[in-house]
Amino acid sequence: MGRYVIERELPGAGELDEQQLHDISARSNEVLAGMSDIEWVQSWVTDDKLYCVYDAANPEDIAEHARQGGFPCDRVSPVTGTISPETGR
Repeated sequence: MGRYVIERELPGAGELDEQQLHDISARSNEVLAGMSDIEWVQSWVTDDKLYCVYDAANPEDIAEHARQGGFPCDRVSPVTGTISPETGR
């Protein structure tokens, strides 16, 4: 499986309340329960986007998850490496 970063354009995302974020998360979990070879790792909410990290067999599975869940999926980028402050020490 590979790791991918997904960009989701969602105007007003930063204004979503706790219940709305819960509902989005629950819907994602429902869709994932019916799929194999895909796992949601974590997401970050910004003013107008969600940035999500998924482990998946291929980017097509990520697009299918978005389609089934009714989520935007504007860009899927494979992660080719990671860096942190520790990398430079």
